[in-house]
Amino acid sequence: MKRYTTFDEIDRDLKYLRLKSQIDLEEVKLGLNESKQTISETFSPINLIAGTVGAIIKKAFVLKVVDKLIGIKPVKKKDYEDDEHL
Repeated sequence: MKRYTTFDEIDRDLKYLRLKSQIDLEEVKLGLNESKQTISETFSPINLIAGTVGAIIKKAFVLKVVDKLIGIKPVKKKDYEDDEHL
């Protein structure tokens, strides 16, 4: 623990701690504003739509590639119902 010999030393340290506290508070505010901006950009309607459309296109592309590689054809409902009666 620091020992103070004069009131000026105490006042200097108190001023330093107040300034440090204000700087820390401003850093928290900046971080909060940056987080808000990031969230608003991430969840903007355009980004949500683009992400959804991109995911759908990606899945469709993968299914098409897998279909071409493996050669699996989708089963039609009519063909499936005809097979049940046999």
